[in-house]
Amino acid sequence: MTTDRTTDTKSSGKYADVNGINLYYETHGAGRPMILLHGGLGSNEMFGPVLPQLSEHHQVIAPDLQGHGRTADIDRPIDVRLMADDIAALIDHLGLDKPDVVGYSLGGGVALHTAAKYPAKVRRLVAASANIRPDAIFAEMRVQQGQVSAAAAEFMKDTPMYQLYQRVAPHPENFPKLLDKIGASMAKDFDFADEVRGLQVPTLIVAADADMAPPSHYVEVFKLLGGGLRDGGWMGEGRPAGGHALAILPGLTHYNIASSPLFAAVTLAFLEEQPT
Repeated sequence: MTTDRTTDTKSSGKYADVNGINLYYETHGAGRPMILLHGGLGSNEMFGPVLPQLSEHHQVIAPDLQGHGRTADIDRPIDVRLMADDIAALIDHLGLDKPDVVGYSLGGGVALHTAAKYPAKVRRLVAASANIRPDAIFAEMRVQQGQVSAAAAEFMKDTPMYQLYQRVAPHPENFPKLLDKIGASMAKDFDFADEVRGLQVPTLIVAADADMAPPSHYVEVFKLLGGGLRDGGWMGEGRPAGGHALAILPGLTHYNIASSPLFAAVTLAFLEEQPT
């Protein structure tokens, strides 16, 4: 059984009891539904600057993922595969008819797994700045990721992530526990190539030209979808058979792509594209 209850926040936020978690989500705009998933140590507020652009013609449903923002943590690891089950349950709970699923970084991994595991529930997928192997990330960034733990909480008190968590989290004192869980998640080895190859919905892979992994990694992901292997042809006859696409966005980084109007523009263009 699932229930909604309206929050006391200033937003249009509600909670849905789904898949064993009390998942906070906000709804913006009207039109064809879009699930919008934020990055690690953030919340749906990461997309604040582009929400008006995204919600102009779409109903944007923006959850806070497990242990993030206004969604309290539960007794399980931070794992994109488990959180994909949360999103699939939310889609059912809200009675959405094949929404588009758009995710950034951690949320991009969740979006990818939602589409891979539940293709009948998803119309189109946009995965931004989401690497499919940890060794794709630049070596110096992997060193930094290895330092993410509760011990880093004191050093993060001046960061926007910490300040947002303290402002909105139901249990602000749990920030060190979230760092431990995120650190443990990033320390695990994984390879999602098979999930990418098996995607049955049109997919847009997006990255910044100065992302956490080099552009070549996102080209590699595109190749797993049948892209970048031949000339596209005058009529697009050589493009990937599944309607997949790749966008490397200029002048952006891993840390500002989600709030960039350029990210919103390519996402909307892909979602509006007519199937061939």
